[in-house]
Amino acid sequence: MGATDYNGLVDDTFNELAKQTEHHEFKLSPKEIGRVTSVSAGVVKVSGLPNAGYEELLKFPGDLYGIAFNIDEDEIGAILLGEDSDLNTGDLVERTNRVMDVPVGKALLGRVIGPLGQAMDEKGAISYEKRLPIERSATPIMDRAGVSMPLQTGIKVIDALIPIGRGQRELILGDRQTGKTAIALDTIVNQKDKDVICVYCAIGQRASSIAKVIADLKENGAMGYTIVMVTEGNNSPGLQYIAPYAATSIAEYFMEMGKDVLIVYDDLTNHARAYRELSLLLKRPPGREAFPGDIFYIHSRLLERSTHLSEELGGGSLTALPIIETEAQNISAYIPTNLISITDGQIYLSPKQFELGILPAVEVGKSVSRVGGKAQLPAYRAITGDLKLGFSQFEELETFARFGSHLDEETKKVIEHGKRIREVLKQNELEPLSVAEQIGVLLALTQGLFDTIPIADMHEAEKAVIKNIDALPESVQKSFYSNDVVDETGRESILAAAKRALSAFQAEG
Repeated sequence: MGATDYNGLVDDTFNELAKQTEHHEFKLSPKEIGRVTSVSAGVVKVSGLPNAGYEELLKFPGDLYGIAFNIDEDEIGAILLGEDSDLNTGDLVERTNRVMDVPVGKALLGRVIGPLGQAMDEKGAISYEKRLPIERSATPIMDRAGVSMPLQTGIKVIDALIPIGRGQRELILGDRQTGKTAIALDTIVNQKDKDVICVYCAIGQRASSIAKVIADLKENGAMGYTIVMVTEGNNSPGLQYIAPYAATSIAEYFMEMGKDVLIVYDDLTNHARAYRELSLLLKRPPGREAFPGDIFYIHSRLLERSTHLSEELGGGSLTALPIIETEAQNISAYIPTNLISITDGQIYLSPKQFELGILPAVEVGKSVSRVGGKAQLPAYRAITGDLKLGFSQFEELETFARFGSHLDEETKKVIEHGKRIREVLKQNELEPLSVAEQIGVLLALTQGLFDTIPIADMHEAEKAVIKNIDALPESVQKSFYSNDVVDETGRESILAAAKRALSAFQAEG
């Protein structure tokens, strides 16, 4: 190319640029920038953002974000979603003009993520379909349907006596180390092949505890339909505060697709403590037990998002199992009473039963389901009435029997039957039972077939009954899931199978 051609090309280029820019309007986009005025543990004060809104996401140096929480006349109190070690007074702060959101989509299944949507499982970056705000309005009453289908936990004592329905909020509470997380994990594991998506939200847990939960889920093949959201105890209180809301938005995405979803909050005690810490640092007035006055509201607006949608909206459901920790069995403390009043029932775990080796340590007398009975399968309803009555009579009589007073034959019979009920209601961790297996064992129990079996042989006898129930024709097993009570033929076949299984143990006895 000659010099003349080259010069001509350059001239043409500049002429074209001049033509284009002649009619182009350069628009100014204003940017609000403020400055950090003070930094404390997980909370910062910011000045110079006069138009920032409540709960707006703010961007700090080093890819650190915060949420505007206190909007005062001269400054903003923001909670940080990360560590504040590199943040200094005088650092610049930008508005983002959006609220905190979280990625959602089917690609999250089987992943371990943080509240900001970041991957925490070394499987690469998170792919997602869209982002949803973590704070969303609860479904209006008119768009909800009644709780009509059971959510089987696979745990006999719960499915039989404290049933949970899809769309219900059932509180799990008890002292430390009484097996609260174990019940939630059993329920997640039992959803295998039941087309239920599970979300497990760990709030301020120890890293070792979270690692064990993930290992148990993988070992039992539950990670394929489960999303695990993690915040550890050493994470900032801001991350612990937003975690359950972010997890609920992910769960709602699947619910709005018409899916049945189970979400576990483990646990809301740590959530309440994180919010108390943030509130006190932001100089909000403390109330009972130093918690702020709106502590009830933060949990009620979270749990109110769990529901069963009407058929017009797809018929999906979101079932919540919030976990709460009590101190010295005090269920009348501030946070436990708040959550008992928000939820549709509670499963109370007794440390006394845990120490005696009665696992799961569910105390039937203090546990209740205010909705699940209507969603319970008719096959259960036909046999659980006698079971609960027999167990209640036994617990009362057992106390008097300890005094060594002379007991008549009828009382002895009730006590012996009650002991068998207690043995049958025991269950090993991560060994959920199917509906057919539970119905078979419970029917044999209520009919007194276990009453002649020595207590020492009860565990093996129950295993034998379960084995025989599994061998029943598929048509009989499927009848347990129907909306009709088990017919006489099915009932007789169950009892015949149980008698065959127990004959060997009775001979030994």
